[in-house]
Amino acid sequence: MITAAGPNAHPHSGKPLDYTQNPMIVYWEMTQACPLACRHCRAEAVTMPHPCELNYDESRDLLRQIAAFGDPKPHLILTGGDPLQRLDLFSLIDEARDLGISVSITPAASKNLTLEKQRELKEHGIDSLGLSLDGSTAERHDAVRCVEGCFEQTLRALRDAATAGFPVQVNTLVSEETVDDLPAVYELLKQHEVMRWSLFFLIAVGRGRTLQPISAQHGENLMRWIYDISRKAPFAIKTTEAPSYRRVALEEMRANGMHAEEVHRTPVARGFGIRDGHGIVFVSNQGDIYPAGFLPLAAGNVRRNQLSFVYRHAPVFRDLHAPERFRGKCGRCEYRGLCGGSRARAFAYTGDPLASDPFCPYQPAHEPVALLHA
Repeated sequence: MITAAGPNAHPHSGKPLDYTQNPMIVYWEMTQACPLACRHCRAEAVTMPHPCELNYDESRDLLRQIAAFGDPKPHLILTGGDPLQRLDLFSLIDEARDLGISVSITPAASKNLTLEKQRELKEHGIDSLGLSLDGSTAERHDAVRCVEGCFEQTLRALRDAATAGFPVQVNTLVSEETVDDLPAVYELLKQHEVMRWSLFFLIAVGRGRTLQPISAQHGENLMRWIYDISRKAPFAIKTTEAPSYRRVALEEMRANGMHAEEVHRTPVARGFGIRDGHGIVFVSNQGDIYPAGFLPLAAGNVRRNQLSFVYRHAPVFRDLHAPERFRGKCGRCEYRGLCGGSRARAFAYTGDPLASDPFCPYQPAHEPVALLHA
């Protein structure tokens, strides 16, 4: 039994965090504008910004709403589209930092992301950088990103990030089209300075509807491979929209005789309990408030609603904060507290964010496993 010892700690402040009250991360889709045309793009990005995206004053108000969560403040991740397409980007970063908000960014790996631009981002207080690498070769990566030369630009950006002193998270798509290449991507990343490798398991939203997810059993086997390499990798490894990896990792750790305190110190334990809408909230370029970017179920809009009120009190968020309300085997599962299944995938397949995650083949036992907290 993994026992609870209090709420998780915020990774930047170290202070206790109750995910029913404060998210750990706010994702803000600053714009739909992007120079790439990725096959799996959730945002269905285009070359020009949407005419109704949040303007400068509305964006500043959003930052004040994020700060209003109180301490510990959420970590803000600027995403898109390509945040570099916002002409007011640096002014908004400065505003966020003045409000005491820590900020990371996920720019597109285009010709705009120069070493000089990265140094400017660093000077304005950006904490870390996110880059996407979906193949071990130009042929494979560029086929996903749909822009010739993107592979080389990504590797250049990765090298520049090391020069600029940026910790980097590399995001990689997991689908039928990419899964056989993951070992080669891993070997490639070992040649670079990487803070974290995040494997994003496909959710069929946006342009991602044209790609094929891997099967549940294939996913289970892949997660055991992920856990195995994570024990010796020179960087942390995590999964996105595959919270069942926490169960797999915990099973493997128990099989290896690890005690609760040892489990507590592992990187995977820091994700226990976080899921779409619980520890995470997403704001679209037009201000809509979603539980996550891949769960496009608007619960309000920052132009007329306070972000903290929606996160704490909107019906869909209240449901997502309470895994005992989940339906099917996810609601019965003894791992529902630390995993809870992908709420985005449940919604994509059934139209119900509380339904079971069809990607998980596990059959529940009886008693819930209590959360391990930092």
